[in-house]
Amino acid sequence: MRIDLTPRHAPRRTLRRALVPLAASLALLGTGAASVASAAEACGSVITAPLERPVSADDPCPSTDPVVCRIRVMPMDEKVEAQRTRMRYHGLLEDMRSTEARMREAGASDEEIAREMVDMRNQAKAITRAGMTEEEVRVLEARNQEKYGNPLGPTADQLHAKYGSWPKVIDASMRTSYAVDRELSLEYRPCPV
Repeated sequence: MRIDLTPRHAPRRTLRRALVPLAASLALLGTGAASVASAAEACGSVITAPLERPVSADDPCPSTDPVVCRIRVMPMDEKVEAQRTRMRYHGLLEDMRSTEARMREAGASDEEIAREMVDMRNQAKAITRAGMTEEEVRVLEARNQEKYGNPLGPTADQLHAKYGSWPKVIDASMRTSYAVDRELSLEYRPCPV
């Protein structure tokens, strides 16, 4: 007679010892994949890198945009605040996208939507500039005054004359300056409406 000293649950324990690490590995892989997916799906104002340290005002600016040149030389605390202000501006662009969707749903024309979007964009500029220094606002307004004859930027009619259609005005009113965003280590990614 042969006596079996192995407990009856030993095969299950062996199986459990093999399955628990496998299940944990799969869970970690799923978490990693979810992190990658959520990072890829991020929308709105997305920080892409740490802010660059200020450069000397004597260093030549590689950009033709005076706003980018101003950001490059800002002290770090001002750069951080400028980044926060830009993120608020991106949030206002998201509000514009929601308003456009609601107006379309209500049957508004492209011209009505375009005029509302240009007005909202100018309001967004005024709101975000309230958190800026007088010098920063002066630089922005001088650029817009020179370029458009208006310190807040182009009017709906100026944009229509430039682009030739109201849908293009709508698109233009919701654009953001890639150069300014990049200088502030940001990327604007429109969220689904």
